[in-house]
Amino acid sequence: MTDQTVLSNTDHRGVTRITLNRADKSNAFNADVMTALINALTNADNGSATRVVVLQGEGKHFSAGADLNYMKATAALSRDENIEDAENLARLMQTLDQLSKPTIARIQGAAFGGALGLICACDIAVAADNARFCLSEARLGLAPAAIGPYVVRVLGARQARRYFLTTEEIPAHQALTLGLVHEVTGVDTLDDTVDMLVDRLLKNGPVALDACKSLVARAIDNQPDADLIRYTAELIAELRTGPEGQEGLQAFLDKRKPNWIQDSSR
Repeated sequence: MTDQTVLSNTDHRGVTRITLNRADKSNAFNADVMTALINALTNADNGSATRVVVLQGEGKHFSAGADLNYMKATAALSRDENIEDAENLARLMQTLDQLSKPTIARIQGAAFGGALGLICACDIAVAADNARFCLSEARLGLAPAAIGPYVVRVLGARQARRYFLTTEEIPAHQALTLGLVHEVTGVDTLDDTVDMLVDRLLKNGPVALDACKSLVARAIDNQPDADLIRYTAELIAELRTGPEGQEGLQAFLDKRKPNWIQDSSR
């Protein structure tokens, strides 16, 4: 990518690491960063080489939220221009949330404001024990509008009410209790924990993982009525009869690795 505010690199296993690369600004967001993230995520999703996406921040912090100069600029925009800008942030969250590839957020240091939207839109979130989280928008007379649906889905309405309103900082151990992150580990073992999860994901069928994500998205908004039951029946039938399901079953019966697991000795 030519925009160095966001870096994207894919290794031989198909692990794409998308890195917020503004360490001198605590990886704060601006319009260029949002556009670069959308492009990087879209390219990863469309690229056949990508199996897993890890979203991370360079330096001491995952992301401090919105860049101060960017916030000043939005205050001078018209209402219509502000709507367009907010829709770009919403587009970023939706792109990440609906990515067909598994996503892991690797979090250290500050994760404020819009950064929580990114974390909640990822499938898996792993934090260092020095991480701290904050929905700080109300301090500025604002609300976490574009990221709100993703944060409420993760925290639930009761906890979202508290942290939207109080803007208090959430330490890593509390974020784990709230379900904001899946694991908390030491700073020195953060990469090891992320790598362990990447390895687990790479052992699973890519088509199956996409189907699992679609299943969760469908099930979370619907009661198990006749339509949902029919959807789940058709989904498993499609997977069982598809080439990946056939390969997975045959590999199990043959006591060998399925063809989507690469040789780790490379």
